[in-house]
Amino acid sequence: MDDRTTAFADEPRLIIEPGRAARVAALAEPVLAELGYRLVRVRISGSAGCTVQIMAERPDGAMAVKDCEAASRALSPVLDAADPIEGSYQLELSSPGIDRPLVRRSDFDRYAGNVARVEMLVPVEGRKRFRGELLGTAGECIRLRSDEPAPDTPAEVLLRLDDIMEARLVLTDGLIAQSLRRSKHGDKPHALAAGPPANNRRKPHQQQQLDATPHHDRRVNQHKGD
Repeated sequence: MDDRTTAFADEPRLIIEPGRAARVAALAEPVLAELGYRLVRVRISGSAGCTVQIMAERPDGAMAVKDCEAASRALSPVLDAADPIEGSYQLELSSPGIDRPLVRRSDFDRYAGNVARVEMLVPVEGRKRFRGELLGTAGECIRLRSDEPAPDTPAEVLLRLDDIMEARLVLTDGLIAQSLRRSKHGDKPHALAAGPPANNRRKPHQQQQLDATPHHDRRVNQHKGD
């Protein structure tokens, strides 16, 4: 990897997963980095026959179907050998999506000007949940212009990065327009896909084959394909 790719891969995630998802993340992160991708998030849903979703991205924030397939092929034997999930599961590789999670310091600067939801581990001015316009970072905090400031408090708040439990972009017309502009330049940052099926003899997992689909379309409309 060149210096720029190494720096991209080396930036740590500040918002990480607990439990089983953390075990999967520890296995997936170095494999993705070797391919020039970086891990965004691992989410495990369900119990028996659960789905393991791994979000990843390229340096430009995109993750095309072919990227997901390459990552899936590389991750499959590693997860099979380490066996971090009890029982069978489905492995799903995807991009972060349009309304993506924000997990690194650079995410909060890169997407400044967009609306985000932030949930804190500890209350700030008596609140744990905030929504508003991202204004980038300042020192060890993010700056957010709150949609609904508390009475007698300024609209702009500083939220410590170390105290953020979850943060993600809010799907707005402006964010969709921004994504469409990038797509016109050949970039599809919301691609969703997975690699070819693979099986482990001890604890088989099946990889889902999905088309390139924005996450909000897949959740709301429950269909695949652009």
